Amino acid sequence: MNSLEMERIYATYSGKVMGYLRARIHSTAEAEDICSEVFEKVMRKIDDYDQTKAAVGTWVFSITRNTLIDHYRKKRPTEELDENLKDDTELDESLLTNETLSELAAALQRLPEQLRDIVVLRYYDGKPLTEIAEMMGLSYGAVKLRHQNALMLLRERMA
Repeated sequence: MNSLEMERIYATYSGKVMGYLRARIHSTAEAEDICSEVFEKVMRKIDDYDQTKAAVGTWVFSITRNTLIDHYRKKRPTEELDENLKDDTELDESLLTNETLSELAAALQRLPEQLRDIVVLRYYDGKPLTEIAEMMGLSYGAVKLRHQNALMLLRERMA
């Protein structure tokens, strides 16, 4: 891959990667360091990229996610997790233990199509929100907000 293509990848995804990292890391400096580490990995691994397996954006966000996980693993011995950190799985587990699957299916059918698609892709297909955003042509923030709205609507409809 030539330097122009690499510059295009950086120009297209650096802002999105930085936004993703800033949403998960409190320090701007740390987020910038991790962002640069992500694009160093992208440059090193660009020859291994297979466009038949995933879109470039999906590939870049996989590297981003894995780099962020590595960052947290390195820091784990010295830094405790925030006690107020929200667990995204908490809501869907309580739904499944409190209601039958048929009631859940009925509640899903009453959701607007886009919200239903996000829930199905996230929990049935196991796709990360970043990949769902790319598939739907939306920003990560928009998909995250719609995901939260969908779960809130499900909770209300199943209550």
